[in-house]
Amino acid sequence: MFTLSQNESGAPTTCLDPASTQGLDSNYEDGLGRDCARKPAQKLPELYGVGDPIATFSSDSSHLSSRGRIIKWFWDSAEEGYRTYHMDEYDEDKNPNGIINLGTSENKLCFDLLCRRLSQNDMLQVEPSLLQYPDWRGHLFLREEVARFLSFYCKSPAPLNPENVVVLNGCASLFSALATVLCEVGEAFLIPAPYYGAITQHVYLYGNIRLVCVYLDSEVTDLDSHPFQLTVEKLEMALQGANSEVWGSNQIQGWEWMGLSRAWTPLPVADLLLGGGVKVKGLILINPQNPLGDIYSPEELQEYLEFAKRHELHVMVDEVYMLSVFEKLAGYRSVLSLERLPDPQRTHVMWAASKDFGMSGLRFGTLYTENRDVATAVASLCRYHGLSGLVQYQMAQLLRDHDWISQVYLPENHARLKAAHTYVSGELRDLGIPFLSRGAGFFIWVDLRKYLPEATFEEEMLLWRRFLDNKVLLSFGKAFECKEPGWFRLVFSDKAHRLRLGMQRVRQVLEGKSQMAEVPPSCQTQEPGGQHR
Repeated sequence: MFTLSQNESGAPTTCLDPASTQGLDSNYEDGLGRDCARKPAQKLPELYGVGDPIATFSSDSSHLSSRGRIIKWFWDSAEEGYRTYHMDEYDEDKNPNGIINLGTSENKLCFDLLCRRLSQNDMLQVEPSLLQYPDWRGHLFLREEVARFLSFYCKSPAPLNPENVVVLNGCASLFSALATVLCEVGEAFLIPAPYYGAITQHVYLYGNIRLVCVYLDSEVTDLDSHPFQLTVEKLEMALQGANSEVWGSNQIQGWEWMGLSRAWTPLPVADLLLGGGVKVKGLILINPQNPLGDIYSPEELQEYLEFAKRHELHVMVDEVYMLSVFEKLAGYRSVLSLERLPDPQRTHVMWAASKDFGMSGLRFGTLYTENRDVATAVASLCRYHGLSGLVQYQMAQLLRDHDWISQVYLPENHARLKAAHTYVSGELRDLGIPFLSRGAGFFIWVDLRKYLPEATFEEEMLLWRRFLDNKVLLSFGKAFECKEPGWFRLVFSDKAHRLRLGMQRVRQVLEGKSQMAEVPPSCQTQEPGGQHR
């Protein structure tokens, strides 16, 4: 990934407070930037990147097409950490010394609530229409429930239209489908970085679409109010650079797929796009953001959407964590709650059940767009990404049950998330580790730069491997295209005994005592903070 930064591998000279708090709006100054002497206004560094995901591709399979070899290569080269984890997965009875997974963003806190609800009689209906080919957009009864659900929980000013709804088997399929129907081969989306790294694969494998990173910095200057802040100025700079730069072999960087966490290592590649830039067709926003946990204010959303309108860019808004905001003061607002969308024909909103309902295995995602051509084109791809009729029926039953969602599930889910977050953040404070978290999502963005002997991504990978060797799995920053080595994403949405054991193993690595942690007796009975139910 190419960047114009002169110090990509070096840690910035920002001052960090080890006692960082949750990072809510009122607490940002008490967090990473609290004691930092603000830098005087200066020229904003040129930080953006364009890459070719298959620049380092190699495969000797004679049985596959070139596309097939690329797809297989993505799979093979992403498997190191996952393969290690799945071969040695922790189980408190069968494998208590197995790997604790604090790297995968899944909510494992409410299986009891979900199992009871999904086992009720109203979920078990089977009728002929559910066993036949559906409308590829999704059964009308489901699209109507999705529209009502989003209208209510997104607080839309007016009821949303079921005709603008398309359902697919998850947000990964939505990213793939939208990228394919919105872009020509080789075109690109802007995306603030760090970002959920699998999006690179989602938009590339089918559509051959690239990403232009808008690199964000932990350093707080006069132009920012908090670390890793996205601003319109940074978007403008990245767009101008991507459109106008002449990219050559001394500038383009390739990507090498590495390990569990989907990291890309810069490597020089052959000349690409000589004589011109990359055409940017859209902007991807994740709100709440993964991995930062940031929440965009309505004013910020409006500014980003106005920027996109000025440049006639599509905006894909991923709101997959919208109901996983467990701090009331965080102030989350869906883009669908805005009174006026600057360019509704180019604004496309995604949501799924994977995160908010802890059902990543059910594979349900939905698109809401007022652009009927886009909806129709995406629906055509639902032939390959559709849901079974039985799953559609279950999802409709679940989404229409606002009483259970609002009075049972969400309050309990938020309480459990908050308790788990309180425990893990307390452990990090005890270790003197700075971090960012704003009370949304399942993860904390942790600053482990002081544990790297040198500020390089090679040292970051070595630290990640030490965690894995000590049977705890985290996600390293390069997996999210963070330009500063040493940041890690730590997932806290797990049961108490696994969190306690996982954090014990993290502590052992950081204190230089890496060895297998024994399961403490208290882990079998206690919950984090005494509140985790």
